[in-house]
Amino acid sequence: MIILLLTFAALGPMCGTSLAQQDKVFDWQPANDETVRLDPANYHAGQTYGPSPDGGKIHVDIKSQLPVTVFLVDAEAWKQALQHPESLPGVPQYCVQEHVVELTYVCALPQVPTTLVVRDERYNPDAGTNTAIFAGLGVVLNGNSRTNNAIESGVAAVLGRQESGARKFVSPSDVHIQYNRWVCVQNCVQPEFQWNYEFKEKYELTSFPKVYGGFAPDHDQTQVSIKVNSPAPMIVAMLPSHVADQLYAKPETLETALENNSCQQRGVQKLTFQCTFNVADGAQSLVVVPEPRANVPHKKAEVEMQAVKCVANCQLIQLSDKANAVAGTQKND
Repeated sequence: MIILLLTFAALGPMCGTSLAQQDKVFDWQPANDETVRLDPANYHAGQTYGPSPDGGKIHVDIKSQLPVTVFLVDAEAWKQALQHPESLPGVPQYCVQEHVVELTYVCALPQVPTTLVVRDERYNPDAGTNTAIFAGLGVVLNGNSRTNNAIESGVAAVLGRQESGARKFVSPSDVHIQYNRWVCVQNCVQPEFQWNYEFKEKYELTSFPKVYGGFAPDHDQTQVSIKVNSPAPMIVAMLPSHVADQLYAKPETLETALENNSCQQRGVQKLTFQCTFNVADGAQSLVVVPEPRANVPHKKAEVEMQAVKCVANCQLIQLSDKANAVAGTQKND
């Protein structure tokens, strides 16, 4: 802890920004990978990507000994085509990249599960000139081999081929597929904040102030949101708790308390507004009261207040505040 504080202090003004205000930095990082062996015109079905609300992208590095075609297919359509292998060449393809030897493959994902497919571009004498004939699947040499071997065996069964022992390749070509994931790489652990209700109620209007106390900001620049819905014009203000507590005995001091107060609204009946507080401001109370000359009906007013609070990794705020305090002391010295 001491070393961290001294480090922050040495940085001086650069530490003025709270750790909570530093944006997370994201980048593509290596995830799982696999190497697949293909014969001429073989297919390989790689990873399947689920849809995301905002679409998303894939980022895959591919290196092949000999040219391949890379594309995406609807995962369900591919699964159905495996039951009739001769139909695989006819499955609709997206984001097609041909003649690939080395490529960073990037594509925006559709709103359906999608499978990455690699196809060896070489001529297969068994297929002849008829591209509708299925020439087989490749074999994964590492990675998720059990799944792919199961698919290969299943297709072999459909085609009526007998697979026994290790597969013998006529003219093997190896393809390495490196999958990547979009992850946080800097400023990843940060304080986490969320809105919380401080109170929410309906109360019978009177000419006396209604005081809601007990709020204290837990970090600088704490936001509060205040909502009021009243049949009569109201004064709504956040005041230091020690000032608000005196209003019960001396309601006439309200106008004086409001003179230098920035978090207030006058003559409102239906309004939502926000204010910001620092830790040094101390405990605060919300005061609501009808305007002095307003007609106060025998009805209820609705009042609610929410505040942003730290809910996780809050010690980082304290560490940053201490570091800034040390930096400020050394600067003054």
